[in-house]
Amino acid sequence: MYSQNDIDEAVAAGALSADSADSLRRFLDQARAMPAVDDEQFRLITGFNDIFVSIAAAILLFAVGWIGQSIGESLGIVVKDGPSALAPAAVAATAWGLATFFTGKRRMALPSILLLLAFVGGVAATIGFLEALVYNGDNLQGERAVIVGGVAGSIAAAVGAAAAYVHWRRFHVPITVAAGAASVSAIVAGLLLAALGEGPNTTNVMLGLVLLLGIGVFLFAMRWDSSDPQRLTRRSDVAFWLHLLAAPMIVHPVFTLLGLNNGTSGVGEGLVVIALYVALAITALAIDRRALLVSALAYVLFALNRLFETAGAVELNVALTALVIGSALLLLSAFWHQARAAIVTRLPGGLQSHLPVLGPAALSPRPT
Repeated sequence: MYSQNDIDEAVAAGALSADSADSLRRFLDQARAMPAVDDEQFRLITGFNDIFVSIAAAILLFAVGWIGQSIGESLGIVVKDGPSALAPAAVAATAWGLATFFTGKRRMALPSILLLLAFVGGVAATIGFLEALVYNGDNLQGERAVIVGGVAGSIAAAVGAAAAYVHWRRFHVPITVAAGAASVSAIVAGLLLAALGEGPNTTNVMLGLVLLLGIGVFLFAMRWDSSDPQRLTRRSDVAFWLHLLAAPMIVHPVFTLLGLNNGTSGVGEGLVVIALYVALAITALAIDRRALLVSALAYVLFALNRLFETAGAVELNVALTALVIGSALLLLSAFWHQARAAIVTRLPGGLQSHLPVLGPAALSPRPT
């Protein structure tokens, strides 16, 4: 990167004309002012040191959890000769301590994500294991097991949500909001499971609830996205992780109810899956988020594979499926800006104002 002083010295030495220097300054100013959109950028690593610290932190957390488990076994604080609540508690405490330095002071992206997940997951697991320890001697079965499990899961998720809130207030790691949203969703799901009990329609009702919760998380993510349409602040990163959470919560229930997970789907269901994937692609283009496409990828691969099998291409069905999907995704990636511009410009102006702005690559004419 050249400084203004370097450019001035180049002009003084005759290596660069004054007009060229002014043109270069204008170009740099415009480049810096351009919104960083249409590429769905977010901070994951700032250098290899992020990976190095993450590996070291994971090893340390594993060791601390192992030691906590050993201490719990020696003290008899275990769930039916299984996990001990001391293990996740030690992991959560260590993760918070590491976060005070690597997140609070160093602001390292990947280690911060790892430590946040370890802290919130450790806190929730600690409460869950303690609850299991209370019922350690009870032989829970059938309806009672479902009810107790739902309530216990909701309590653990509620404590996990509180832990995510405390972590957010202290460190403001973008993924924390998604962790809190996942915890709140788990609270609602656990309470409904406890209310329904064991019944023939419990699975379908729970899938419907997860779908509704996924839509709610998606709308919550759009609220964060709409507050930063140029994607210049941390709000865009928060929205990214919320979209990454919402996508499987929306996709999995829909495709499971279509029978893709139990092998009962036919040609009709396969065509419906393809149509839904196209709708997801249009939505992903409009909001400039690729998470929807990635989350539904396994389902559309399975559906297209079944269609090729039905058509008689049994030997090449996997290769043909990979060829079609891989080529389509690469073409979509290559022309993402143009495809997004074609969709967004046809939407109502009020809706466009809540979507990420179109980048210069989408607005510039295509070369001839």
